[in-house]
Amino acid sequence: MTTVLQAGDRVAFIGLGAMGGPMAGHLIRTGFDVAAYNRGSERAQAWSAAHGRATAASPAEAARGARLVALCVGKDADVREVVTGPQGVLQALQPGAIVADHTTTSAELARELHAACAAQGVAFIDAPVSGGEVGAQKGQLTVMCGGDAEAFERAAPALRAYAKAVTLLGEAGAGQLTKMVNQICIAGLVQGLSEALAFGEKAGLDMPTVLKVIGGGAAQSWQLDQRGPTMLEDRFDFGFAVDWMRKDLGLVLDEARRNGARLPVTALVDQFYAEVQALGGRRWDTSSLIKRLR
Repeated sequence: MTTVLQAGDRVAFIGLGAMGGPMAGHLIRTGFDVAAYNRGSERAQAWSAAHGRATAASPAEAARGARLVALCVGKDADVREVVTGPQGVLQALQPGAIVADHTTTSAELARELHAACAAQGVAFIDAPVSGGEVGAQKGQLTVMCGGDAEAFERAAPALRAYAKAVTLLGEAGAGQLTKMVNQICIAGLVQGLSEALAFGEKAGLDMPTVLKVIGGGAAQSWQLDQRGPTMLEDRFDFGFAVDWMRKDLGLVLDEARRNGARLPVTALVDQFYAEVQALGGRRWDTSSLIKRLR
């Protein structure tokens, strides 16, 4: 068995956005030799200035000599391109290397890339994350993984550089399916919280006090604690953007059509998010669902 990742090992990180940039930074701080790449030059330059090292000119260049390549990009097509494209990481990786994809994608893509990597002796782990930008900045993400147990055990020490929990849920695709479960929960919770706060406001209650009271009982949740106060203040210029939630819920609803799951509430909340987009809230935090109720 190849040894687990440890400080000093070369790790490539592809995608230096609001999530990936801090994640790559945590790898540096924990002692990994990080080579990074970002498709847009502005973020690449900002990350380079912050960490005192140049970024690579392509995913393949970043991946050269790496034992692990971590990805955090945009959509299925973006992931496919940086893994299997002409300048993708598979052009440079040696057998025994691992690709861990932190992008939220379809489970179908995870299985496709698991097979494509395996054909070259490279392991692939689908490893979407939860925790948002704050979790990425604090190194407190939850990582949901699918793939081979042996590759997971080797990669886990590096993934823990930016995570509070790293868990293998099953074979290829299981991480992405678990992230879909996560997004279904969040969509329903935020809609319920939005309705509750809007109701309380209409009733003339002292809502900050109401939040404190119900936060000590069965209604308590991360969303209530972290987003309830900002929702009352009508602040949404932070956090996980509505555009990205709609992308994720699209993946959820596509998967439900394949597996026969019934998701009436999720489908409805997805349309509510479309209304928020129409209000100009494409980049607002997902808690902005309350805007359509005011």
